[in-house]
Amino acid sequence: MEVSWTDLPPEIIETISQKLTIYSDYLRFRSVCRTWFSSLPKTPLHLPPQLPWLIFSQQSFLDISTNKTHLINLPLSSHRTRICGSSHGFLVILDETPQIRLFNPVTNVTLFLPPLHAFPNVVSFDYSNVGREYLVRNPNGDLGFFNLRQMCNYFVRKIVLSSSPKNDDFVAFAIVDGFNNLAFCKKGYDSWVFVSDEIFQFWEDVVYHNGLFYAVSKGGIIAVCDVDVPRVSVIEMSVPVEFSGDIFYVVFSGEEMLLVTRVLEQEFSDGGIESHDMFVYKTVGFEVFKMDWNAMAWKKIETLGDRALFVGGNSSQCFSAGDFVGCCADCIYFTDDYSESNHDDAYGKHDFGMFRLLDQIIDPLLPSYPRNSYSWLGWPLPIWVSPNPC
Repeated sequence: MEVSWTDLPPEIIETISQKLTIYSDYLRFRSVCRTWFSSLPKTPLHLPPQLPWLIFSQQSFLDISTNKTHLINLPLSSHRTRICGSSHGFLVILDETPQIRLFNPVTNVTLFLPPLHAFPNVVSFDYSNVGREYLVRNPNGDLGFFNLRQMCNYFVRKIVLSSSPKNDDFVAFAIVDGFNNLAFCKKGYDSWVFVSDEIFQFWEDVVYHNGLFYAVSKGGIIAVCDVDVPRVSVIEMSVPVEFSGDIFYVVFSGEEMLLVTRVLEQEFSDGGIESHDMFVYKTVGFEVFKMDWNAMAWKKIETLGDRALFVGGNSSQCFSAGDFVGCCADCIYFTDDYSESNHDDAYGKHDFGMFRLLDQIIDPLLPSYPRNSYSWLGWPLPIWVSPNPC
């Protein structure tokens, strides 16, 4: 006797759903009919890590596994908003208030980290002191005023999370104060804590791995941070390397630690937006190094093999390309995380793409979305986010 697919027993529907490994497929499966929708939980707990989505506007994202764009609605009030991190499915959002928001674009959950004025070196905050709202102590002990826009743009470089902030043991870790300081907070904290008051480097990136945070400086120096103590160990290389990159990223591939350097070039653009002449920059290449713990040195590698890296404003990630449809091996997927303006008065572009390491070629991710579209008048820079329904 035939049974309508809408009348399948709930246990069979659940068994079929357990075979799905991509979150978007799970959503489509659950939406087939009311019976299937009610038989399956909203949050699937069996899914493996998901390939990141590229959020490139306030309303759109690209799923590279299908090479299709989809609609999304981010709660960004204006272009005066900055995304300074993306970890475990949550975006870290700053604006011209002291708030540091965590937002999950899949579940629409919003959480909050301790505010900007809760960092140890922020002496005071006063909305009424217009243009000089924050009083900040620098590493030399001197005091200086910062306005709302400056704190949003420059005080925090990046924030990464150890796990989903819905977990009781999650930790947020930040590169702050001109990139010189490293700070953290745990769930339930009202303020941020510096990992050390004595260690200052130009920290470029930080990543979480096996219970520890690893920060890397422009000189390839590593800070290993244990926030449970708290304690930080600084590791200097026995064999110095002259890195050619302008932006650095750190990422783990299994137990192998990789350092990715990004090379930028500036060019003069005449007749830009509103006819303003300006310098703009673009990415022209990458180099990858792996850490040799025996020699305490960075060793350059020419190929990533089956691996694909995702770098930018997100917490850097590594995937085995063979595990995901649409993911290319030996490639670095990158987004623009350079400051909208810098000391050279150069403005950024929506500079994102896929760099083939062995061939030294950059391919566009969105051919219809030109790499030379300016970011300084638009919404925050594009960013990778791993879909996380939890």
